[in-house]
Amino acid sequence: MISRIVGRLLARELDRVEIMTPGGVAYDISIPRTIFEKLPPVGKEIELRTHQVVRDDGAFLFGFLEDAERMVFTRLLTAPGVGPRLALAMLSALPAPRLVRAIRERDIPILTSISGVGKKTAERLALDLANKLDDVPIAVEGRPSVAGADEALQALSVLGFASVDAERALRAVLRENGSMTTQEMIKAALAQLR
Repeated sequence: MISRIVGRLLARELDRVEIMTPGGVAYDISIPRTIFEKLPPVGKEIELRTHQVVRDDGAFLFGFLEDAERMVFTRLLTAPGVGPRLALAMLSALPAPRLVRAIRERDIPILTSISGVGKKTAERLALDLANKLDDVPIAVEGRPSVAGADEALQALSVLGFASVDAERALRAVLRENGSMTTQEMIKAALAQLR
């Protein structure tokens, strides 16, 4: 299994990149469109976390900038009726944190807005994966740069609160108060959760 590729970016398109490794092997890797703008310019070094899918018609690599994106991709593949192309389309339509939130909150309208995801597939995703994404390390959406937000979310989960409820409370707290320490975030979120 090829789990990571480091090398020089030879080509970049909306849905694929080509990377030349120091050993002289070039890899063609499919990527979600949500990471295209985060890629370095052609000629620069890049490191992608990859997931390899081997089928009768060939071997395919799917690349991600963060471990959480790759984790969401692999979890999507465990859902009935979701293959690598549909999982990639889902991550191309929504950033990983938003997709995880939509599945956890069983937000069927958001899921069906993704090309290739009908109502039955969306309902099946929400049913099968809602509780299987709790360990995915994602930032609180909308405030990914807030220091301590991930730690606060983890602490609330340890205290027994559902990830969906903890995320919702943290987002509300951060919207109202802005900059806070991790302890202040936890305390304010607890007040909203009780």
